[in-house]
Amino acid sequence: MAEIKTIGLLTSGGDAPGMNAAIRAVTRAAIFNGFKVKGIYRGYKGLVDDEIVDLQTQSVSGIMHHGGTILKTARCKEFMTVEGRQQAHENIKKHGIDALVVIGGDGSLSGARQFANEFDFPIVGIPGTIDNDLNGTDHTIGYDTALNTIMWCVDRIRDTASSHERLFIIEVMGRESGFLALNGAIASGAEAAIIPEMSTEVDQLSELIQSGFRKSKNSSIVLVAESPATGGAMGVAERIRKEFPQYNLRVRVTILGHLQRGGSPTAQDRILASRMGAAAIDALLEGQRNIMIGDDDEKIVYVPFSKAIRHGKEIDRDLLELLKKLSI
Repeated sequence: MAEIKTIGLLTSGGDAPGMNAAIRAVTRAAIFNGFKVKGIYRGYKGLVDDEIVDLQTQSVSGIMHHGGTILKTARCKEFMTVEGRQQAHENIKKHGIDALVVIGGDGSLSGARQFANEFDFPIVGIPGTIDNDLNGTDHTIGYDTALNTIMWCVDRIRDTASSHERLFIIEVMGRESGFLALNGAIASGAEAAIIPEMSTEVDQLSELIQSGFRKSKNSSIVLVAESPATGGAMGVAERIRKEFPQYNLRVRVTILGHLQRGGSPTAQDRILASRMGAAAIDALLEGQRNIMIGDDDEKIVYVPFSKAIRHGKEIDRDLLELLKKLSI
């Protein structure tokens, strides 16, 4: 592999708290090791449109505690085409970039893998997504902050649910993954979680109602992943109104939406992002390419893109049983 002198850095996909901490870590670890760093604005769109600037140590000062990403993020249909990726590669050569560090989720790393294979270009990925749905890593950057935000919101909704004796259906993010819904339910003391991983196994709503989940309580909270497989909070509420009319007047829906993505990252996300950002530079120094930085039992690991973006990261079934036990 050719000697690496300049590293390009971008954030892509949905923003996640802790991305700025990762940007800071990558930039400073790279400079510490003698590399130049180029920041690429608006993800792959910036690669195609040539929105590329130099990053210095001071460029990333005072950003760790901010949510979002100072490099911005955007969708890019052009990068999905051969012509768009060719233009991105031309811009990379123009700026003398020898390797890329990509911070993002499943779609972002899928794009990184395709680009790396097409142009034989070294790329290291850092998992930045609140969904925690990438394989090969216990945690992704942003997940802990989002989970704490969900807990904070549900704690406050429970006050109203209890006061008015309501059944609240609360929708959280997780189109393909139920990690936020399940662990958010446990952390907030909710009565149940409806997640996409269980949609083909049982009718989660019927099972919930038939278990008599309101027999000993005057209020209840159910977390629902936004996935089409669950129907989302509105779909669950509509089913309750049609199939279980005894609860109709008590049902209320809250959709947390983008509240879950914003906010200052937790200590855990700041530390994880800092470790992963520095590890991305270590990986390049070791000649690694086409890998994602992972966290395995609090140890840094290198995960091939092919494994990281494989769909179907498994939910811990013991946590489902735990939620059931604690919700009686």
